[in-house]
Amino acid sequence: MRTTDGWQAAGPTELRRVRLERRDLRPDDIAVRVDYCGVCHSDLHALRTHDQHAEAPLVPGHEFTGVVAGIGSEVTAFSVGDRVAVGNIIDSCGECAMCEAGQENFCHSFPTLTYGGTDRQDGSTTLGGYSREYVVRDAFAHPLPAGLDPAAAAPLMCAGVTVWEPLRSLGVGPGSRVAVAGLGGLGHLAVKMAVALGATTTVISRTQDKRDDARELGAHDLIASTDTQQMAAARDTFDVVIDTISAPHDLAPYLKLVAMDGTLSLLGYLGPVTVEATDLLIGRKKLSSAGSGGRPATAEMLQFCADNSIAADIEILPSSQVDTALDRLRRNDVRYRFVLDMSDLD
Repeated sequence: MRTTDGWQAAGPTELRRVRLERRDLRPDDIAVRVDYCGVCHSDLHALRTHDQHAEAPLVPGHEFTGVVAGIGSEVTAFSVGDRVAVGNIIDSCGECAMCEAGQENFCHSFPTLTYGGTDRQDGSTTLGGYSREYVVRDAFAHPLPAGLDPAAAAPLMCAGVTVWEPLRSLGVGPGSRVAVAGLGGLGHLAVKMAVALGATTTVISRTQDKRDDARELGAHDLIASTDTQQMAAARDTFDVVIDTISAPHDLAPYLKLVAMDGTLSLLGYLGPVTVEATDLLIGRKKLSSAGSGGRPATAEMLQFCADNSIAADIEILPSSQVDTALDRLRRNDVRYRFVLDMSDLD
């Protein structure tokens, strides 16, 4: 077994530094020295719901970049020293219709997650990227394109591909009218990508307080969702509304903004929702969702971001301050994504 240091859950709001075991390299494995790992709302949820008496430990982290530190005997796509990025999916069945379509994120037997998942060969629980080393199948690691800063690129592997998936599948491009509801870890990347794709892009926020931020990100306008006149004036305007709001909320006001035959795509909140059929009927509007992305889409997203100088707006903290990062994330005290510098684990 390989050993490395990492941060393991010691409670719903606390992590402790521990020695972790990683598997010996299989023929198609690479070992990644993790340099930067993003902090995601999913990590907060995992910590809050983790059973501290469970046999399997919890090590969060599923969006990270680093350098190849070792390769298995059959690996040809990577060499030691290569820059790589790893996201929240590290394996899939490879045989179902979704996997064959390059949508491993929708694998019929459920994809293996970067942490809290079950290894498909030995049944062990996967331990995440809040650690100095990670072992992963080479097929689920991505070369990090030149020009992308490794720290600011880490959140692209979860937040980035999560917003890229619907933007691409819904055909956003020049002439498209896109609104992004919520300007946080997902939303700020959705704005950058929609603008780079050529769409006229509007931010929807509770107040006008983020107007300057929206403009800096490239948005053309901001609508305050609490301003009934602004919302009424924007009725039936947008071909795509990307909803990144993470808390339960009424979808009706956002469906009213969708143009005829347009789509409201829910990304931030994945719990139960209630929708009046007439809100969809009037204008033939569609309600959809998306999550993560398959390997082809992830590779495409990374290259698009490199070509268009897109990266997350981040605040870097040493990994020893992971509890601080999580506490501030709970309070939404970040603009717009925390990234942990894992070098202090050496």
